[in-house]
Amino acid sequence: MDADVPGTVLKRERARDAVLELIESRSPGDAIPSERALCALLGVSRPTVRSAVDELVAAGLLVREHGRGMFVAPAKITQELVSGGRALTVPQAAGTWSSRLLEFTTHPAGARVGRKLRMSPAEEILYVARLRLVDGAPMAIEHLHLRARLAPGLTADELESGDLYEHLRDTHGVHVHEAVQAIEPTVVTRAEAKLLDVPELSPALLFERLTSDTTGRPVEYVHSLYRGDRYRIVSRLTLGPPAAAATTDRTAGDDHHPGIPPGDFTLGDAVTSSTRGDIQERNT
Repeated sequence: MDADVPGTVLKRERARDAVLELIESRSPGDAIPSERALCALLGVSRPTVRSAVDELVAAGLLVREHGRGMFVAPAKITQELVSGGRALTVPQAAGTWSSRLLEFTTHPAGARVGRKLRMSPAEEILYVARLRLVDGAPMAIEHLHLRARLAPGLTADELESGDLYEHLRDTHGVHVHEAVQAIEPTVVTRAEAKLLDVPELSPALLFERLTSDTTGRPVEYVHSLYRGDRYRIVSRLTLGPPAAAATTDRTAGDDHHPGIPPGDFTLGDAVTSSTRGDIQERNT
């Protein structure tokens, strides 16, 4: 690394990249050099190294342990969203997933959930709160609201051990067809932090999903909170046919897609935000 590069921002960015290289060359749990050693290795000041390290700790790539040093954080759980034709399929996220039931009850939907499920506020819903774990580590808090009359007799044991959508289809003839999901950044409260084993106000991802059946009737509303330090979403988008099959050129600036630089490509089917299946989300 060039120690004489002017500009604090550029120095911090280069220090961050250098530490990232160290992280990527090691395994989870491995130690990395101290801040003092990194200063000597990279030829930059202590504040520059600390700023870069702080960013990587906040991103969940490094873990500081008081009196012991810095270590490579556990690998993040990656959920990949893949566009397939006009639908968006959801491969299973990595790791062994399990659940711990926090609450299982039936009560009136209320105004907000009633609006989302297009039902009377007085009509009953089944409310389920559960802690989602990956390889035994807490990953998400999920809150599920289901029309109670769609799954009469559903027990907590059935929900813990089976797939809800399969149960609705095989036992009650309810065929889940589409889900619209939103994802946004947030932070955890004190109570959520205790369940997820993270510090209060740690970064998190908030998922909200509304699932409908083949008739367009809302079936469930879910909101989940996932640890920002251990979970990430990767999207694989099909933007058009292979280059050899392309027949139309488009000029830069046409049909702008957020996150995709404008350029020459042929648009295929529109990629939707619909998802099918239980996406292993953490909701609050």
